[in-house]
Amino acid sequence: MYVPNFYREPDESWMVDLVRSNPLATLASNGPETNAPYATHVPIILDPRAADRSVEGLSSVTLWGHMNRANPHWRALVSETPVTVIFTGPHGYVSPTIYKIKPAAPTWNFTAVHMRGILRKVESDAPGEETLETVASTVRAFEGEFGNGWCMADSIDYFRRILPGVGAFRITVSHVDGMFKLSQEQDTEVRQRVQQSFAERESNNHRGIAALMSRLQPAE
Repeated sequence: MYVPNFYREPDESWMVDLVRSNPLATLASNGPETNAPYATHVPIILDPRAADRSVEGLSSVTLWGHMNRANPHWRALVSETPVTVIFTGPHGYVSPTIYKIKPAAPTWNFTAVHMRGILRKVESDAPGEETLETVASTVRAFEGEFGNGWCMADSIDYFRRILPGVGAFRITVSHVDGMFKLSQEQDTEVRQRVQQSFAERESNNHRGIAALMSRLQPAE
């Protein structure tokens, strides 16, 4: 991902927050032909064994995920497959009317994290325990962040019945890029107008951008 210096993440904690808050990622890899890549939307979490500790950065972390084995993308994945994982955070259109200056041009503020690494399919999982732990860990992460504390204890047998259709995987991350395009190229007055305008919108995306802009202290 091309990231102009203006828009690089203030520190890696911003990328960790984005990944945890927006776990429905796009998993991309080459298909049978290099000019025909696969892309699948999948829930992906940070390795829960590391997530129990303070995760300060994303370099060299491991990602856990799963998808439907009936997906052709799963069949195209082989051992040690290079992949890119894309996490998308808040974003929103910026109209020149917000700037109150001329000349001006419209733009789109957005946030994203791209992670490259090597994917390993969970295949030698005879009793399904590693796959089950992937699903259970995903449930725990999502219930803690987005749910109402649902207890999966009474559903474990059901989980085991559907495991044959679940393809679990691990990704060892080797490179991370984060882009936080939050009007840093504008002067302070214009940035404040954009932030206020976004904060007053009903869209969660716009409000999310406004919240990030309130944390941002770009160099003048």
